[in-house]
Amino acid sequence: MASKSASGLKGAGVRWVQKVSSAPAFARVAPHVIPALDRAVHRATRGRVLLSAQLLPGVVLTATGARSGVPRRTPLACMPEEGGRSWLLIGSNFGRTDHPAWTANLLAHPDAVISWKGEDVPVTARLLQGEERAAAWKELLRFWPPYATYQARVEREIRVFRIVRR
Repeated sequence: MASKSASGLKGAGVRWVQKVSSAPAFARVAPHVIPALDRAVHRATRGRVLLSAQLLPGVVLTATGARSGVPRRTPLACMPEEGGRSWLLIGSNFGRTDHPAWTANLLAHPDAVISWKGEDVPVTARLLQGEERAAAWKELLRFWPPYATYQARVEREIRVFRIVRR
């Protein structure tokens, strides 16, 4: 079902990146830097490269804005499932207090498009709840343990979506 490894990094490199990404300072800085870099590189390479995907698998989500109705592009880490038939998207917001805007967009407009390895894929998103969310969360923590730190830092329950090809 899930990928066994979150990244191509080995041993100590993965642990170092996980430790850094769990730090409160990372949560303050990363949301302003990582998405902007990802969008720029993704555009420049015509969808072939996503910088953050060098650490974790990633997609660029294009979803309709919940209030604006305007398409919004957001680079996101993901956990691929079923050999690329579905993905889990985690609304961790780097452990910040508010839900990320893209989660409200998917709640309002579940049909979206992702760029996955240079391919535009039409998808439908579904917010996971209850036992289904608990099972997915367990897999996500095996995949990328810092999600536990993000959850511990906030009072809200981090939203987890499963997106599937349409």
